Amino acid sequence: MNGVPHGPGPGEERRPGDERPDTGTGAGTTGPGGADSTGRARPRIPAPRTAADDLDPQPPPATPPPAHRGPESGTVPSEADMPAVPPVPSARGPHDGDDDTHSVLKSFLGAWALSACSPEESAAVEAHLGECAPCADEALRLRDAVGLLHTERDLDLDPLLRFRVLENCLGRRPARIPVPDWAAPYDAETARLDALLRDIGEAEWNRPVRLRWFESDEQVSRTTTVAGAIGHLMTMDGLVAGALGLDDPLGRDAPCAPVERTEKFWRGESFPVASEVHDPWRDQSHTLIRTVSFAGREVAELSISYSDFSLPLRDSLLDRAFECWIHADDIADAVDYPYEPPRGSHLHRMIDLAMRLLPAALAGRRRSGRAGPARHLVSAGSPGRSLHLEIEGAGGGNWYIPLDSPAALGSPDHTVAQVALDRIEFCQLVAGHVPPDEAAAGQDGDRQAIRDVLFAAASLSRM
Repeated sequence: MNGVPHGPGPGEERRPGDERPDTGTGAGTTGPGGADSTGRARPRIPAPRTAADDLDPQPPPATPPPAHRGPESGTVPSEADMPAVPPVPSARGPHDGDDDTHSVLKSFLGAWALSACSPEESAAVEAHLGECAPCADEALRLRDAVGLLHTERDLDLDPLLRFRVLENCLGRRPARIPVPDWAAPYDAETARLDALLRDIGEAEWNRPVRLRWFESDEQVSRTTTVAGAIGHLMTMDGLVAGALGLDDPLGRDAPCAPVERTEKFWRGESFPVASEVHDPWRDQSHTLIRTVSFAGREVAELSISYSDFSLPLRDSLLDRAFECWIHADDIADAVDYPYEPPRGSHLHRMIDLAMRLLPAALAGRRRSGRAGPARHLVSAGSPGRSLHLEIEGAGGGNWYIPLDSPAALGSPDHTVAQVALDRIEFCQLVAGHVPPDEAAAGQDGDRQAIRDVLFAAASLSRM
């Protein structure tokens, strides 16, 4: 045997394995052209395989699909030559046993939610949603998400957002200095006005601002600027500052009456212009708050004189908080700025202060002949003829005002009249911004008593 495989004989069938590759030894060596020495072609010996080839055989290279060509070179293919688009599957839910149809229709949900499907696709998806609960839930979630993406609204921030954030911060932030509870309204209102002033432009400091109050049962007014209104607040806060031993912006010999103090400040050569008054006013309010915070409890009863009347410091700062809000609202109207009333708990204290001042104001009007005479005098501390004043809204409540003597007690059992007012309307009446005859929303009982109390409330106003 010379190593060359022999073929089958005549009529003999060839079986696999009959041919054995030449080992390359002996006479059967390969000659030119891959033939052995006998001139016959020798079978190809495969290259040896490695262990890596056995573990990760490489697939044969894919034959690229033939490029699509039109009927003629260089022409646009006709519709018949284009590949066919698969039809939209019919609407069958997964319960019909067609998982492929369910998967295809589920893949359309995003496009359907964006209204990007064709009419046929939309019809198929919507029919499927009527039969498939999971897809229906998913479709609702997608539609809700699309609604958020396409919300049509103004991109400007809500103008009231700043005040809501500020009010929330004032109500929740821990103070660096433990501000007394009775000074909290003044702290809050000066902070809110400071925020307003920081938002306006330099030119708006010269906008006209109308200050209104009542004198001798008539409404009077003065027109100033935003800077002039802040100067007025600073001079009135100076009364409190002077009583605490701090610097009064008008000096030691300044008058106490509000109009005289303000007129002196406005006429002064050192009157700040435009925003130059902002920092002195804010520094003064900070100093007042810091001083009363460290002064102790006894300072709350320190008397503050307003020329024709006096108030303890705790009530004086509450009065200053009320005036700060009223004039801040005047400034906001002048510069077209949204401004909210004080928080309910602070507003309730301001209204309660006015209610406590009403009996003395009513007695003063009676002495000057501008109110009806007392009808049933009682001893001090005893219940007497009263008017029920109901203030509606957050910060409101019910108060009973003694009519015949400031030393008497208001009593529900001795009520002869009732008046109902909105909280803001009552505060505007006390500030002299609303005529007494136009203030009451609801009245019942003694007409003279109602008129006397409403006019007494307006008389509490001042510049």
